[in-house]
Amino acid sequence: MSALRKGPSLSLKTREAVTGWLFVSPILTGFLIFFIGPLIAVFYYSTTEWNLLSQQSRFVGMANYVDALSRNETFWDVLINSLVFAAGLVPLNMALALGLALALSKSRPGAVFFRTVFFAPVITSAVAWAIIWTFLLQHESGAVNQGLSLFGIDGPNWLHEPDWAMVSVIVTRVLKTVGLNMILYIAALQSIPRDYAEAARLEGASGWEIFRRVTWPLLAPTTLVIMVITVVGSLKVFDHIYLMTGGGPQNGTMVLAFYIYEQGFKFFNTGYAAALAVVLFGLILMLTIAQMVLKASRK
Repeated sequence: MSALRKGPSLSLKTREAVTGWLFVSPILTGFLIFFIGPLIAVFYYSTTEWNLLSQQSRFVGMANYVDALSRNETFWDVLINSLVFAAGLVPLNMALALGLALALSKSRPGAVFFRTVFFAPVITSAVAWAIIWTFLLQHESGAVNQGLSLFGIDGPNWLHEPDWAMVSVIVTRVLKTVGLNMILYIAALQSIPRDYAEAARLEGASGWEIFRRVTWPLLAPTTLVIMVITVVGSLKVFDHIYLMTGGGPQNGTMVLAFYIYEQGFKFFNTGYAAALAVVLFGLILMLTIAQMVLKASRK
């Protein structure tokens, strides 16, 4: 019998590459189907006038973007509300998270208990959290105003006055999410070698100088991650607005994510809502890149 001819064998490098692609293929397939696919669909729908209720659609090009950016005054009010919400939430959240982390990062009596207390809202249902705070912030029967009345203070109607509604939503959102940033800061603080602080203390540095010149610079990578996560989360907020204020009063808390929901699922202007979603995506992308560039320029 003649010897069987063997086909060309693959090189070790090729076999390793094929094996690697086979391992990542499930997550890559999911990424293409559940992220890239919907993203392309949103871009396409944003160029159409598509009514979700009647299922009628026609191509309009960039008309939805032109309408949002130059004709619809409500869009700019909504965008300003979104930026105000982010500008209020991000620094307050990060400052509070860092303060809690500095207080609770060391092994002290009760540290574990208070870490649990501040982290518990993170894993609490957002719906339950918003509903509870809606009751707490009621004008006359709410626990907050009843507590203020003990000190002779007549509390405002927190969720129904334009000047106070945004403040109320920001504060309750901070209390809901600050625990996650606190844990990230605690992990970063505990990873800093103690030798650095000891060496600075031997050189006569005060506690504030140690924090400013040693601890804070070493927290820069963690701060960047926390800032990006917090900014993105603040621009995507929906549940708190929907449950606590519904965008009111007088559109005072109408943020972009909730406005997109209204256009798409209340007025059924799906094409216009898709265009607004693309605008939100671009805004988040620009702010994320700006934060990374800013951090890189300071190194």
